[in-house]
Amino acid sequence: PVAPTPHLHQQLLNPRPGKLPLESIQVVLEELRKNGNLEWLDKNKTSFLIMWKRPEEWGKLIYQWVSRNGLTNSVFTLYELASGDDTESEEFHGLDEAMLLRALQALQQEHKAEIITLDDGRGVKFF
Repeated sequence: PVAPTPHLHQQLLNPRPGKLPLESIQVVLEELRKNGNLEWLDKNKTSFLIMWKRPEEWGKLIYQWVSRNGLTNSVFTLYELASGDDTESEEFHGLDEAMLLRALQALQQEHKAEIITLDDGRGVKFF
């Protein structure tokens, strides 16, 4: 945790209704970034992506599902993973494609999966 500065401490004790000071917002965003749950999308730090789970965490959930169901050495389309009937009860079901790809890239770095190009788009093979 970041220790609040005297100015920030005063702002937190006497906040104006509906308005969080910029310094407070920056502290929160920096903590999210340090924890891996925020990624800046531009150099000026005006646009960012907040992630409920980091890509590595999503990858771990996906790989647990693959292992639990004996699906190593299987190939899936991205659609099957994110929207297929077999994953309907899984936490990663409905995950947006960009985050799904990042999760699979994390698994690829761990040599647990390989992202492949299929005739109708992208897919993944699990090891």
